[in-house]
This record gives sequence, structure tokens and C-alpha cells, in this order.
Amino acid sequence: MTRWLLALLFCTTCVASAQAGTGPEALQAFLKNTRTLEADFDQRQVDAQGRVGRYSGKLYLERPGRFRWDYAVPVGQLIVGDGKRVWFLDPDLEQVSHQSQDSALRGTPAAVLIGEKDIGDAFEIVDLGRSRQMDWVELLPKDEGSQFERITLAFDKGVITTLEMEDKFGQTTRFRFHDVKSNIDLKPALFKFRQPNGFDVFEY
Repeated sequence: MTRWLLALLFCTTCVASAQAGTGPEALQAFLKNTRTLEADFDQRQVDAQGRVGRYSGKLYLERPGRFRWDYAVPVGQLIVGDGKRVWFLDPDLEQVSHQSQDSALRGTPAAVLIGEKDIGDAFEIVDLGRSRQMDWVELLPKDEGSQFERITLAFDKGVITTLEMEDKFGQTTRFRFHDVKSNIDLKPALFKFRQPNGFDVFEY
């Protein structure tokens, strides 16, 4: 499975102290108050065989519905959600893949971040309280067809810091966000995919 699907089809369970309401409240505040977001991210991915992958790049969100993941390390790749379709650019393979955004994001962490639908319709929300001076919440997909078992998010004073997920194939992925900027003006061009000439194109 390509890294863009792993990012989108964006955990380890945290041991948290009991403090009722902190995780869900932090999540709801993030969804209510965040219009745009720009952040650097580090991604650690462990598959069922214990193999570890490490990646990094930059994330942009414009809620509701639009996002951009720019991977810089170890190689440059790009994922763009323009509100209708999700596009993946792999320069090394000279390939472009795309599919409808609704089908690509159903029951995924990306659906939480871009906030197109009521989160309670798609996930059971579980408060994990406070741990490591952050507020934690766990999301359990209601869609039996989701590829994820659980998604965990952490917030520090309302700022998203961590997104962790465990899929049905035994793979765990953790994103750490830093240098987070919220509600800044982002250029519309960030969320418009421009297809390079000469690349193979695959539609799903």
C-alpha cells in the first residue's frame, strides 16, 4: 500500500489519568475554532512485521474540506484534497493517482482534521483524560468497512500535537505536529492540484 493511503487511511493506546471531559472538549474546541492550519510533521510507521518507516514534511488544512500533505523526507511526494478529489503525486515513479474525496477519506483521520461532517456520526468518541500534560481522545470508527481500529489525538492547550492510528492490518502510524500555526491566510493554490506533463495517471 502506498504511503499516501497510509497517511490518509490518515495508534498506540495511551495510559491516561482520569480527568473527565478533557479529551472530547479539546477535540470539539479544535473543530469549532480552527479555520486553517499549517504545521510541520514527523511520521513514524511500524508495520505488522515490525519494520519502521520515518517521514517528514508539512501539512496544510483549510476547513472544511481541503488539505495538502507535502512529504520532504525521505523523498518528495504530494497529497492534495481539493474538496472533490484526492490527488497523489509520486515524482520518482512519475505517477499521479486520484479518487473521489468522499470514498478516500471515509472513516479516516483526515476526515477528522478537515471536518466536513459531524464527527459523532462517523466515530465513537472516548475520553482518555490527561497524560504527559496533554488532553487525549480516542475515536472508534462506526463504519465496519473502515480500515482503522482506532484513532487517537492529543492536544496541548487546544493545539493538536499528535495523531496516532492503528489499522486492521497490524500497522501503527504516529504523526507529531510542531510549529503549528492556526487561522492564518493560506494561498488557494496550495489546494489546487496541477498535473505534470508526461506522468501516468490512475483513477480509482
